[in-house]
Amino acid sequence: MTSDSPSIKKRRTLVQWLRGYTGQKYLTTVLFLMIPLVLLLLFTIIPAFNMGVYSFQKRDQLGVSWEWVGFDNYIRIFTDGDYLSTFKNSLYYLAGSFVQQIVALLIASILCSKIKFAGFFKGVLFFPYMMNGVAVSLIFRRFFQKGDGITNTEGTLNSIFMLFGIDPVRWLSDPGLVNFCLVFASIWRYIGFDIIMYIGAIQSISPDIYEAASLDGANAWQRFRYIVFPSIRPIISLQLILAVKGAISVFEIPYIITGGRSGTSTFVIKTIETAFQYQKIGLASAMAIVLLAIILVVTGIQKVAFKERR
Repeated sequence: MTSDSPSIKKRRTLVQWLRGYTGQKYLTTVLFLMIPLVLLLLFTIIPAFNMGVYSFQKRDQLGVSWEWVGFDNYIRIFTDGDYLSTFKNSLYYLAGSFVQQIVALLIASILCSKIKFAGFFKGVLFFPYMMNGVAVSLIFRRFFQKGDGITNTEGTLNSIFMLFGIDPVRWLSDPGLVNFCLVFASIWRYIGFDIIMYIGAIQSISPDIYEAASLDGANAWQRFRYIVFPSIRPIISLQLILAVKGAISVFEIPYIITGGRSGTSTFVIKTIETAFQYQKIGLASAMAIVLLAIILVVTGIQKVAFKERR
């Protein structure tokens, strides 16, 4: 009789292990993990890699004709006035995001105190965040203005003004006002989420700490400065990261309300127009890479600024 070779023995051992409980458990786990990994590879990793390659090319929408242009697409983004103006518009939303965080933290602190109907106010403030973004945009478009804002300046807000004899205002067609109106709509939509996050963080602080601070004679500002703020620093950091990311990549509200007209085009709106309207896929891919880089840099800066002290 011939003895089995070591490779055959290892194969038999592997088959027996796979037929056992432990092998079946690991095999099932791997099979279930393969599905999301394949989807991640097909719909995220490969498209992201292709987008990076396309950013160095001049190509049409279907990729029939293309040529390498190096860094020309990136140079154009930072030298062309049409694209630089979108960065300026992002500053409105960036400033609004900081105002949003301050107001949300203030309201959360008030709602965490012993006031009547606190639960009702929480629900009312969180309700706009639950609404569909398209619905919110349509509501504010009708609220500020009906029509083109030049031949027809009707709207809910202007109707109220006209009741008191005030002339109607071109809210969405005046370049000096329109971005402030859009930022206001954005704050109204998203501030409820920030308030709920801050309320959860504040309520997680032990009441014993507040009691000790009261015994030491700490006032409301001192309690916030030395107890609340240090305790919720990670949540503040997270909310700021989300706020800055949203300010840079804002799209829904300005696109639906104004369509990017009257100087309200954002970087994302410009990217979509470049890709699908002008069919410059290479330039649009470079814009997407730049947006990703800006978000990563801002996130890194904020993480360093809010780094926990050991």
